[in-house]
Formats: sequence, structure tokens, C-alpha cells
Amino acid sequence: MAPPAAADPIVIVGASLAGATIADGLRREKWQGDILMIGAEPELPYHRPPLSKEFLSGKLGADRLPIRDASFYAERRIETIVGRRVVAIDREAREVAIDDGGRYRFAGLALAVGARPRRLGVAGEDFAGVLPLRSVADCRAIRTRLDAARRVVVIGGGFIGLECAASLRGLGKEVAVLEGRERLMPRVLPPILSAFYQRLHEGRGVRILCNASVREIAGSNGAVEAVVCADGTSLPADLVIVGVGVQPNVELAQACGLACDNGISVDERARTSDPGIVAAGDCASHPNRHFGGRVRLESVQNATDQGRVAAATLAGRDSVHDSVPWFWSDQYDAKLQMVGTSAGHDRHVQRGDPAGGKFSIFYFKEGRLIGADSIGAPLDHLTARKLLAAGAPLTPEQAGDLGIDLRDLAATQPPPAAHRV
Repeated sequence: MAPPAAADPIVIVGASLAGATIADGLRREKWQGDILMIGAEPELPYHRPPLSKEFLSGKLGADRLPIRDASFYAERRIETIVGRRVVAIDREAREVAIDDGGRYRFAGLALAVGARPRRLGVAGEDFAGVLPLRSVADCRAIRTRLDAARRVVVIGGGFIGLECAASLRGLGKEVAVLEGRERLMPRVLPPILSAFYQRLHEGRGVRILCNASVREIAGSNGAVEAVVCADGTSLPADLVIVGVGVQPNVELAQACGLACDNGISVDERARTSDPGIVAAGDCASHPNRHFGGRVRLESVQNATDQGRVAAATLAGRDSVHDSVPWFWSDQYDAKLQMVGTSAGHDRHVQRGDPAGGKFSIFYFKEGRLIGADSIGAPLDHLTARKLLAAGAPLTPEQAGDLGIDLRDLAATQPPPAAHRV
């Protein structure tokens, strides 16, 4: 698409990692016009991964959360409005309206509006002491209750829930984790790694209950006292953390007629169904060859890579979002690093010994490497990223042979195509 005229600013809705990346990316793309970033939270863009780990445990101060300080935006002539919500987009007039009545015209528009926590939909979830963990405000609310809380129930056995459980055990809390499905992290990990993490958490004293659906949250005088499961099991709780996933914020996009499909639908250049509007980050679903279809990814890497492509598109440069997806999770001293996907694999090969806490699982489909999960094995992870990016051949036998240095195989591969971000 041609670069927009510079009379009006490019407006970025969402002061998120994706939003900050788009703003910075526009300046890197030599966009000379004005840039306006509007965020609903009263914070400049900040890092979310520490919320369930170092910030929750008190090891990281609030001053370390911002992605960039205020001077960074000022020096690059990026105007920021925080604590204000965009309530409408008028595509014909090319302007946005915010909740204080203000209206801003735009030369180009980027949606980086993220996602919000899913609710449980059960009685008692509005009791004091029942809290999600998505924002820095959520984390601060949890931290204010920690001193008085001895027993914590975490609802949701995904990454956020288990990272919280690890952080809270480090603080000496009694922790129980409820997962509604048959194993931990079922959406993203195969059974072999679900079992590893269940052993890890139980070995640290966390009570894990799978196939545990919540019937209600019990309490009195407006405060939580217990979580009651469908089978009648009652878990006493001074604090309940809800981590049952997120839903993308698509309402603005839907209201102005943009196509949505498990998020705001974009193409490989981050363009929505209106080519003058881009979207990136947790709110956007995109075609992804590594997953074999359309997908919405909730990760730092995706927000960054897609945000860069969105900035290039707004500035008029052709760029394609085609990165190999990767992700990480820190729980206790076990660092999980994921690349590609395990979905649909027909064979997996173990490299290393789980008993030693350093191993990888390589996933193959019809003989082709599609992903790898590594725990305590960063070299395996980096090598798998290179192999997947280059589309390099790797046999299951090579992956499982500790006598073969996979780095040698990766070193012979050409770099990824230049158009990839």
C-alpha cells in the first residue's frame, strides 16, 4: 500500500508491546509525519511476562517494567495518551473517538488492542480476593493481598497459572492448581511435557487437580473463602488467581466493519480487511505457514515481529510476517523454550534426559521437522529455530543422536529469505 499523506498522524490504538513496536518501527521506516499512540491503561507500554514471575514475587521493581521511558517517545515525536479508551472508529471520516469526547483524525491506523482475561462464569467470581492476572494493575492487586494470604488457589493450568504457582511457592504460600482438562497446558504441550511439569510442581509442594471444573466460589461478607469443584471438592482459599485464557479485543474492529476470525483478521502484511488499517499482537489472527492455517499467537515474539511488519506496511514498504514462532516460560529453575509447533505431529524424538532437567523433544510430521520444545537446553532451541527458519532437512534419527552436533547441520543452512522479519 502507498504511504499515507502526512497531514494527519498515524494513530496507534493500544499502548502495548505491539503498539510500541509499531510506533518505533514507523520512525525506523523513516516515517516523518506525526504519530499518536492511545492506551486504555494509565501506563506507557510495559513488559507483561514478568507479571507472573519476577514482579509477582517482588524480585523486579515497577521501574523495570516499561519497555521504554517517556523520553524515548518524546525524542521520536511519538505523542502518547494513556488512561483513555478509544470507543469508536469512523473509517469513512478517518478518525477515532475516545472516551473523554475527543476525536482524532488519522492518516493511517494501527490496532494493537491486545486481549483481556476470560471470566469463569460462576457464582462468586466477583468476591474480593478473586483476581485475574493480565495487567500490572491486576498484579498489584494480587500483591497487596499476599501478606494476608496463606492458601492460594490458581484456576487454570496453563502458562500464566503455573508461572504464578511457581512464584507463589517461592514465597512460601500453600498453592493448589485446578485444570479443567485432563492434563496441564493441554493446548500447547504434548502429554510427555505435561507429565514433566506436573511432577515438577508436585515435587515443589503444589497440589495439582486435573479434570477439575469449578462449580462456584464460596465466601462470606463479599470475600472469598473457598473454591468448590463440580465433584464437591472444596479448596480453602484466601486468594484465588484466575488464569483460564484470554479473548481478543475485537469489539472496535467489529463495530467499524472489519473482518474478524478468532481475532482481527489480517494478512501476511498485517493488513486488515481495510487495507488502510493494520493490526498486530494478541488481538490479530493471521495466516501462518508454520501452523498450516490461520492462527492468533499470544507471545512477545509475535507482537514484536508482526508489529514491525505493520509499521513497514503503514510506511509503504513491502514486508511479510513469516517468522518461525517461538515462546518461553520460566517455572522454578526449569526454562521451557518452544519453537514451531507440536500440533499434528506423528512422531516425536527425545534428545537428552528429563531426569537431569536438560532435554528437548523434536516433533516431526511426515518426516519433516515442525517444532521443538527444550527444557534447560538453549542450544537445542536456537539450533531448532535456525533449522525451521531455513526449512532444513533433519531426520528423527539425527535429532535423537547425541553424537551428532545439530549446530553443524544448522551452520550449513542459508539464512532465511530477506523479506522475512
